[in-house]
Amino acid sequence: MISRTLFTDILIIVLLVALQIFVLNRITLFGKYTPVMYPVFVMFYPFFRNRFQFLALSFILGLGIDAFLYTWGINAFATTMIAYFRTLIFRTSTDTSTDFFSFQSLQWSQYLFFIFSSIFLHQLLVQYIEFFKFSRFFEIFMNVLATSAISFIFILIYALAFKVKQKI
Repeated sequence: MISRTLFTDILIIVLLVALQIFVLNRITLFGKYTPVMYPVFVMFYPFFRNRFQFLALSFILGLGIDAFLYTWGINAFATTMIAYFRTLIFRTSTDTSTDFFSFQSLQWSQYLFFIFSSIFLHQLLVQYIEFFKFSRFFEIFMNVLATSAISFIFILIYALAFKVKQKI
């Protein structure tokens, strides 16, 4: 396993931004849904690391996406919010109250629920801030569900390929 330092975290952020902007944003499924992969940094960041550094790196990741998409901080906000609430999302999806977190101790259903709830919250924030109109409420919600489902499949493939379900 690679030793996680600030340098490797920044390198991962640069690679995820490049993957999202130059590869995934060019993929459009069913005419309007684009998979989102960059929140994997937030989801699988080690729990024991410095929380303020984690929040700052999450903000920088979202800001990097915003810089290329001209979205004025929407992705930075959404990425920072899921980073801030990640522990709560993890506890909710796993029914645990301990201060020790481990993906290795999770059942697959809990692991999948954690991934889907994280990406759903991210997409909910991004979509509603970007397109919010009361007249389009259900259309936006369906877009959030579809994008979350597509992104969930991509992130699950990533997690299986890199065996992320390990002790962190």
